[in-house]
Amino acid sequence: MSSFSLNAVPSIVSGAGKAEDLGRILHDLRLGTCSVFLVADPGLTHLGMTKRIADIMKGAGHRVVTFSDIKSDPSEAQVRAAVDKAREKGAEAVVCLGGGSALDAGKLIASLIGAQGDVSDYRLGASPLPVARVPLVCVPTTAGTGSEATSVSIVSGDDGAKYWFWAPSLKPDSVVLDPELTTGLPAHLTAACGIDAIVHAMEAATNANAFETNNRVCLDAINLGARHLPVAVSEPNNIEARAGMLLAATYAGIGIDNAGTGIAHNVAHALGSLVPIHHGRAVAVAMCATLCWSMEKDKLRYTEVARAFGCERTGELPMSFAAFVRRLGITLNLEEELPFLAPSRLAEQMARPENAAMRASSYREASDDDLLLLAERTLAFR
Repeated sequence: MSSFSLNAVPSIVSGAGKAEDLGRILHDLRLGTCSVFLVADPGLTHLGMTKRIADIMKGAGHRVVTFSDIKSDPSEAQVRAAVDKAREKGAEAVVCLGGGSALDAGKLIASLIGAQGDVSDYRLGASPLPVARVPLVCVPTTAGTGSEATSVSIVSGDDGAKYWFWAPSLKPDSVVLDPELTTGLPAHLTAACGIDAIVHAMEAATNANAFETNNRVCLDAINLGARHLPVAVSEPNNIEARAGMLLAATYAGIGIDNAGTGIAHNVAHALGSLVPIHHGRAVAVAMCATLCWSMEKDKLRYTEVARAFGCERTGELPMSFAAFVRRLGITLNLEEELPFLAPSRLAEQMARPENAAMRASSYREASDDDLLLLAERTLAFR
């Protein structure tokens, strides 16, 4: 057996109603009650979910300050404001509640509370984030990014570009996967978030960094996603399907924490830096547009992935994956929607430093000419 190294995985608590354990989890992490900084998706306020989670923690004796000024694709300015407030309130722990945006922002906030300098100083690992931080718990309300299992946060700078932050301290101490918290997510967002999780696992299992032990986790994620995502979209209150998707997203998060993503995410992040598009939809279009190109170097790397989508032959995977995405109701045609975006502009963004790691992870080397080709295919895909 070849040697390998797996990154640490946070403590995971999974099951319907497990959000009720938050007070105890925090107590165990802090060895007592504490001042909690709750970073919550603003869309959860009108659902009463933010108050409910805050009340659970208050009921266990914790003091709670809520920060919900977090937009989709959070900005460094929002993180900066949150860190200032967390320091002012004497935050002793951070709880992140929401989708990938709230989790990415909250993880970074927890790591920056005791740091020196500005958030921008830590972009792309330019300066190391402190090893020590306050206790951190993630409670995802969408099944998509897998941020709850990774040592990465993605935050937009003032220029609109998406910047990566890497550090062991960005990985939470504990994760709570409660499917009851995800049932209010609309069908189109369930689909977009879910396909992001599936693509995470597909890329981690087939890119240049893939290795057998991690692939097993990724393939579990793909199989869970292929089985449960259509049900979660069509039956939003199906707890089994919601639980399956939460687990798929977390497994996929573990997968990319060990192996990274690839060229589809390179395209998607570049696209998201240029136009307002949901990351899940961008990833879906990008994977559909790049999969044939990626498979040309080594089709056999995709054998198990193809089986998860019911393909009799591996070469059927691109068509099967695109059909799966369309059945979820995700629109793949960008040409009419973005007539002003030239392929050369997208390719230029794909080549920027913040997207370099994803390009480098591609099992098939991507030249500048390849980037232009893939940009053309993405914008013309139907």
